[in-house]
Amino acid sequence: MDELLTKYMLNETTPVENETISRWLEQSEDNRRYFNHFKLIWDTARNLKIESNLDPETSWAEFKQLATDAKPTAIVKPISQPNRRLRVAAIWLAILGCAAMIYTLNKPGKPNLLTLQSNNVVRKITLADSSVVTLNKTSQLTYPDHFAGNTREVDLKGEAFFDVAHDKSKPFMIHVNGVTVRVVGTSFNIKSAGDSTEVIVETGIVQVMQQEVEVRLKPKEKVTVRSGKFRKANTQDDLYNYYRTQKFVANNTPLWRLVEVLNEVYHVNIVIDNKKTGNRVITTTFKVDSLDNILKVIKGTLGVEIIRKPHLIIIK
Repeated sequence: MDELLTKYMLNETTPVENETISRWLEQSEDNRRYFNHFKLIWDTARNLKIESNLDPETSWAEFKQLATDAKPTAIVKPISQPNRRLRVAAIWLAILGCAAMIYTLNKPGKPNLLTLQSNNVVRKITLADSSVVTLNKTSQLTYPDHFAGNTREVDLKGEAFFDVAHDKSKPFMIHVNGVTVRVVGTSFNIKSAGDSTEVIVETGIVQVMQQEVEVRLKPKEKVTVRSGKFRKANTQDDLYNYYRTQKFVANNTPLWRLVEVLNEVYHVNIVIDNKKTGNRVITTTFKVDSLDNILKVIKGTLGVEIIRKPHLIIIK
């Protein structure tokens, strides 16, 4: 690639070679950074008027020939030619040495791992690749300060919504509870609790993997992984989004499903007296407010009775 870039700087590349360079630049930020450093060194070299009659294009060709000569030539040359070739070699070795030094100094080092803990608040963070992660309460994200190599990898404990920046050349991977979630650019929710991990997809395609098993999810699909078993289904509601929107959106949602979410969010024990009541549907939007206010709305909307006992709430 260095030789191809040199031809590019000399305006000697063919249309095919130009296309090769364009594709190479699109592959990664590291390639674009390397190109900028290469061009900086090249422009600096052209401005080094070390010898008024030393043409950079000619001297580069001479240096390459000098570097590849396996044995001395038999052709007799003027006595000044060896001195010129030595000067050419010295100049280009110095330039290339500077290039290597500058690139080394500017090349990102090994990433530092950072940890974000949400504790009792919902936290949002933008990663180095512009991906945005919304972390639910009592969750933890471990991530690098920059992404190096061929993948973008993070570790999650708890629950988070990912809006991943698209980069086909560098897949984004989340490691959570023994499960790996792989995408190139999409949005999805991951929730891990105990031995269960749930992935719900909003946009794009998501791969969920554990050992030899892999499941592909499309929008409005979810999978639950528990004890090595995968259960795939369609999503029936948007209640999982409550911590991002600060709303519980019920749209023909069975009461048992709403109660399931309320128990999880408010750490309470609400039970429904009978199956018939549990299957009744409700359509309304609650703010993530006090539980008392939500129960009042349920009571008024469905005409049910709310009975409170120590450590227990009964709906009948």
